[in-house]
Amino acid sequence: MTIGYTMPLLGSGVYQNYTTRTSVLEAFRAGFRHVDSAQAYRNEAAVGEAVRDSGIDRGDLFITTKCISKNHGYESTLKGVDQSLAKFGFEYIDLFLIHDPYSGTQRRLATYRALQDARGAGKIRSIGVSNYGIKHLEEISDAKYDMPAVNQIELHPFCQQRPIVDYCREHSIVVQAYCPIVRGKMDHPIIQTIAQNHARDAAQVLIRWSLQKGFVPLPKSATPERIRSNAQLYDFELEPEEMEQLDGLDRGKDGSISWNPVDAS
Repeated sequence: MTIGYTMPLLGSGVYQNYTTRTSVLEAFRAGFRHVDSAQAYRNEAAVGEAVRDSGIDRGDLFITTKCISKNHGYESTLKGVDQSLAKFGFEYIDLFLIHDPYSGTQRRLATYRALQDARGAGKIRSIGVSNYGIKHLEEISDAKYDMPAVNQIELHPFCQQRPIVDYCREHSIVVQAYCPIVRGKMDHPIIQTIAQNHARDAAQVLIRWSLQKGFVPLPKSATPERIRSNAQLYDFELEPEEMEQLDGLDRGKDGSISWNPVDAS
């Protein structure tokens, strides 16, 4: 990343996970070292507990959280950072994201300024955003703030958000992909055929597509077998023609399966 810290290229998401401690420990056993949480998920404490129970050195793990728009603002964001640190039981958070752009320009920028100050205080290491469209990213640039290290957006073959991805690449912003396995909606014949060609499951094909596109995918699962298979990605590679087939599935915004608020005012 642009700020000098390293981030594992594969993360484990814990949205709507009601067995978070168990799932995170399973993810660590499977080889994951990157966990994506959020204040709104209400599971930061469980993630922190799993980190301590794992026996893995904190410095070998990369933990993300996020602040949602109802809590945006300078003072509320600083308070939220301290609350997240307390819930995790950490001395620092690796990556802190603005969860969404719904709060409007003024509060978005106040929130970003608070995160910069929290970084200066050593409470967070990297600042990022989530669900930011180009205009939201440009307002950060126009304010003469450091550009975010990360933009986390919905990304999979059906929703490729190419203008945002191109902008991020031009400005050295790492693109994280949420919903990389389309919330299990993987029955498209092209996906199934490619999976059969490699004797892999469809989720592995989609996560592999994301990795080969240069994204940081964040698959989520509470099922131990699925968590393990989601990490088994480095002993096969999609062929160029297979990547092209998957690229051809893009339906733009119509392909979105989540809230995807990149066009918020």
